[in-house]
Formats: sequence, C-alpha cells, structure tokens
Amino acid sequence: MKTIVTNIVLVASGGAVGATLRYLISIGMFSLFGKGFPFATLSVNIIGSLIMGCIFQLIQQETITASPWWPLIGVGFLGALTTFSTFSMDNLLLFQQGELFKAILNIVLNVVVCLLAAYVGTLLVFKS
Repeated sequence: MKTIVTNIVLVASGGAVGATLRYLISIGMFSLFGKGFPFATLSVNIIGSLIMGCIFQLIQQETITASPWWPLIGVGFLGALTTFSTFSMDNLLLFQQGELFKAILNIVLNVVVCLLAAYVGTLLVFKS
C-alpha cells in the first residue's frame, strides 16, 4: 500500500510540473509564432518524446531504477506535458477551418519527428 501511495504522490508531483511547463511553453510559442499553427503542441510532443526515449533507455540499461523515475517522469511529468487529446483537437480544428495542408503537416511532423526524438533520446543515453 505504501508503494501505491508513494507512486500516486510521484505521478501527481510530476504531473503538476509537466502541466505548468506545458502552459509556459504554450505562452512562449504563441507569443513567438502566433496561433496560426499548433507549434506549442508540436514543441511539447518533440521535447516529451526526447525525454521519454532518454528515461526509457536509462531504465533499460539500469542506469537508473524504474522507481521513482518512471512514475515521476514517465507517467506524471510527460503525461501532463504531452497530451494526445490536444494534438487531436488541434488537427480537428485545422481540418474544420479548411487548413488541410497545415493539418497533414502537423500530423506528419508530430509522428515522424517525435518518433525520431524518442530514438535520439535512446541513443543519447545508450551505453555500448
């Protein structure tokens, strides 16, 4: 029972930090680039994918232990920082506004670049 409570606290703490950082990144991206393209969602998805690749590889090679890092970062922080629901809504709105090119570009960039970022994250911490 103690482990579950500890993990809940870790997930909640990571989530609070991730959500706050997402908000700050959104403000920054909107002020830099405006709201014509969902750069904020793309940015947090790339950053989150890179961090996910790093944390996964660090745990796999036993550089760090899964607990407390997975509940804190993998579930809490990254769960709040990157949300697929926002990605879906951004694209739905672009489609509804007739911005077919922007929607497809956003989908391709998020999928391809985030997969690449996750892969780069594993390479950054891979021990040969």
